[in-house]
Amino acid sequence: MSFQGEFYNSIDPKGRASIPARFREILADAYGDERLVVTKNWDGGLSAYPVTVWEKNRQNVENLPPGPQKNAAYRLVVAPATECSFDKQGRILIPESLRLHANLERDVVVVGMSERIEIYSEAKHAEVTQSAVAFVQDNPQFMADLGF
Repeated sequence: MSFQGEFYNSIDPKGRASIPARFREILADAYGDERLVVTKNWDGGLSAYPVTVWEKNRQNVENLPPGPQKNAAYRLVVAPATECSFDKQGRILIPESLRLHANLERDVVVVGMSERIEIYSEAKHAEVTQSAVAFVQDNPQFMADLGF
């Protein structure tokens, strides 16, 4: 099972974001856990990983030889990561530093991306989606090769 779909939700003034019930079910059934690790992504949003997926990715960074690539990965992705548990309403508390990075104020879009969940402001989600459309328009064979 994988995360799939786009859901328009909100984030409350305390920084709690609602994660769709479908995603919570997948998290419990496929990953046997009810926690996510949330960190920055390079598209100006947030990426949330099941703990087991996060640990695999974090280990990939750990296995890098010392140097600028490893330092960059730690600074940009590993260091800001925060483990988040769900409250009874299916929300996670997103730390202020991550909310500021993603410019999350009220309306958010929660997107399933196979083994991760992405969280964007509505404006940033529109921008990222438009960028993907432009890529496909410039590379139409890419989608044809996938069968779409």
